[in-house]
Parts: sequence; C-alpha cells; structure tokens
Amino acid sequence: MPPMTTLILHHDDCLNHDPGKMHPESIQRVRTVLDALERLPGTEKLPAPLATIEQIARAHDMEYWQGVINAEPNEGRVMLDQDTALSPGSVNAALRGSGAACFAVDQIYAGRAKNAFCATRPPGHHAETGKAMGFCLLNHVAVASRHAQAVHGAGKVAILDFDVHHGNGTQAIFENDATVLYISSHQDLLYPGTGHTDETGVGNILNLPLPPNSGSAEFRQAWSVLGFPALRAFVPDLILISAGFDAHEADPLAQLKLQFDDYDWITHEICDYAEQNCAGRIVSVLEGGYNLDALGACARTHVQALAQ
Repeated sequence: MPPMTTLILHHDDCLNHDPGKMHPESIQRVRTVLDALERLPGTEKLPAPLATIEQIARAHDMEYWQGVINAEPNEGRVMLDQDTALSPGSVNAALRGSGAACFAVDQIYAGRAKNAFCATRPPGHHAETGKAMGFCLLNHVAVASRHAQAVHGAGKVAILDFDVHHGNGTQAIFENDATVLYISSHQDLLYPGTGHTDETGVGNILNLPLPPNSGSAEFRQAWSVLGFPALRAFVPDLILISAGFDAHEADPLAQLKLQFDDYDWITHEICDYAEQNCAGRIVSVLEGGYNLDALGACARTHVQALAQ
C-alpha cells in the first residue's frame, strides 16, 4: 500500500477574486504559492469543491452570507469595508476556500490523506459570524471545525494560528465553546487590535502577543512555554492551522522577524504532536503573507514539513 500523501487543495476560482491592483491580498499570492509547491515530493494536488450552504451555516449567519452574495457586483468592485472588497467571482472564491477545508477534513477522516494544505484565497480568520473584515469573507477554519464535529464526530478541535495578525473572527466564533481550542501568536497591537492575553473565552482561548521586532527566539519561546503545553492539555481529535506567513521578516504589513526555519520548526512540532495524539490529523489553510518571495518560500517550507 503506497504511503498516504499531503493533499494540496486549490481551485482556479480563487484567482477570480480581485480586490484591486494595489491591494496586498493579490491574485498573484496563490499563483506564487502554487508555483512554489509544484512537484513537491509526497504531495498530491486536488480541486477544491464549493462549500455547501449547510457547511457555511454552521459557522456563519445566513442573513450575512446572503447579503454578501447579493452585494457581489457583475463588474467592478464593491467595498464591504476599507480593506475588504467584492469583485465578480469573490463569492465562489470564498466558497472554494471553505470547501477545500471541509473536503480536506473528509479525506483525512476517510484515511485517503495524511494531512492537507488549502492553497486558497481570500483568507478567512478575520471573518466573524456575521461580518466580513480584514480581506476575509468566510472563516474557513471555523467552517471546517464545525464540519468535523457535525459530520465526523470530532469531539474537540484545536485551531493553531501563527499569522502575524490576530484571528479575531475565529476567536469570536468559538470564545464560548469549550470544544474548540484557539491559540494565536501574533504581533501585539497590530490590526485588528484584538488578541490580548486577558481574552481567554471559557478557558479555550490562548493569545500569545509578541512585541514588534520580535524574532525566532520570542516566537519559539511563546509556543514552547505556553502554546504547546495548552495543546497537549486539550488533547484534540483534529488540528486546524491558520497558516499565515506574514510574520516573516520580509513582509511589508508587520514588524515581526521570523525566518524560514521558524515555519519548519513549528510545523514539525505540530506534526510530531498530531502523530502521537490525534492520528496525524492536520488541515492547514493559507491565511496571510504579502511579500511574494517570502510567501512562496515559507509555504514550501511549511508543506514540505507536512509531507515529511
């Protein structure tokens, strides 16, 4: 029997979401990631399906989502806030992101994949139950978490977020739900201004804010001393990763100083834990990362570690 692979989920619908030429969340982001992952050993690329309304409704208010559908323009661009745009094709792009995450969960629980990486856009971790923000329309890890619980009986899900920005949407969706653990490392006092250490939910939220200009040592200490012990104490059935690569030192939107090796380190740490405690079940979803060279290299480092 051949060894199970790391799935790479993508659909070209994700290239149709166009927030504008000067917008940092550009179409080229996913093209860069896909180029970096081309012919990576131990991986298999599959098309991402559209998420169903049933899947979306577990994490999002349907009045909100119908409003997004209705607001999608036939041409040009509609701004939902100063950062978050709708263009023709944005709705299906977002649905492919959530659909990829749910499909990845299905494949892993069916034993047809070791783990998965969703190379999709727009990102998701700022989207709240009834609000788009921060480039995000649907919260893909939240949708996938609820899908895993509803369809596959996952009792507890851990969401690990190392994007440089705090995933306020993910925190807001789960802050009263002890069956989901959310751990986020991020730059302190950066957009969206949430993610302080006193935001603990019902004991299921752990924020690890890092001062500007923090680098590898501070990042690894935060996860080693606080993040991973919390994960071990929680004992999840599934791990979801909000994989943002904008904490890399080359990224233009923040001031953390992570290196490529840091993404290799944290991915291997997560994989080692998952292999021993939750049958290796990991689904990683692309979030931020806005320097194209760094994004491609970081994504390759991350997926290479997943595939090993």
